[in-house]
Amino acid sequence: MDRPDWIAVDWGTSRLRAWAMSADGRPVAQAESEQGMGGLAPDAFEPALLALVGPWLDPDRVTPVVACGMVGARQGWIEAAYRAVPCPPLGPPLTRAPARDPRIAVSIVPGLSQARPSADVMRGEETQVAGVLAAAPDWDGVVCLPGTHSKWAEVSAGEVVSFRSFMTGEMFAWLSTGSVLRHGMAGTGWDERAFDSGVSDGMSRPEWLTARLFTLRAEGLLAGLPPDAARARLSGLLIGTELAAARAWWLGRDVVIVGEGTLAGLYARALRAQGIAARQVAAEDAVLAGLTRARALAAGA
Repeated sequence: MDRPDWIAVDWGTSRLRAWAMSADGRPVAQAESEQGMGGLAPDAFEPALLALVGPWLDPDRVTPVVACGMVGARQGWIEAAYRAVPCPPLGPPLTRAPARDPRIAVSIVPGLSQARPSADVMRGEETQVAGVLAAAPDWDGVVCLPGTHSKWAEVSAGEVVSFRSFMTGEMFAWLSTGSVLRHGMAGTGWDERAFDSGVSDGMSRPEWLTARLFTLRAEGLLAGLPPDAARARLSGLLIGTELAAARAWWLGRDVVIVGEGTLAGLYARALRAQGIAARQVAAEDAVLAGLTRARALAAGA
């Protein structure tokens, strides 16, 4: 492989992903590891990165590395201070990480923060929003970013105007594996009709969420609710409740969902039931387009 012009990095809590990038913004190689921010001390970030991308480096030149995600958190390699919305999803200055190896110069994308109407923060998702805008600079609408902590970001005139985070994914993971509901959710099966029913219930009466959650346990004991139906209805209840709370973001708006997997598909299905035909953008495409824009900012373009 030819030496990359630069290296793109998406460094989350649990995983580290890197792409060797050509000068025209194409990935020519990629690698990943489980060396996420959550398991690293500040002095372990550089060794973790070098272990992954070392074979790509040229000993006779400095290779720029542009990283986004939790690597820039307070507990990360170095804190990249939040930029307050409303603002473009990316903007200077990027934060320089204290790398000792002379073959790399690492810049970290700052996250976004919001003080009003409610306090909120994001890291990594701002780069994906920038990637959506890279393909459609004049687009106005809402970007939905499903995940452990899903985000809804309102975009207008090239800026993130406001956003809201929901702990839906984390709640599903705990409720299905760590709460009393786990006893009725063994296996990996799925029931689409149960999911649709859960979405409808969550949207119509979100204030009943905690009661409806226990109903899943009771129906398993008294009526033999199958695990695949219980799991799907749990997901639908949580996503439906999220959609009810996020109604002001998606109602009557053009919505883009970042993601191409099962979870993104569930959000698309739930929105479709509300008459919203959301467009999906692959998460990797979005993050690479955003990191390419961040690379231009780091280079002063």
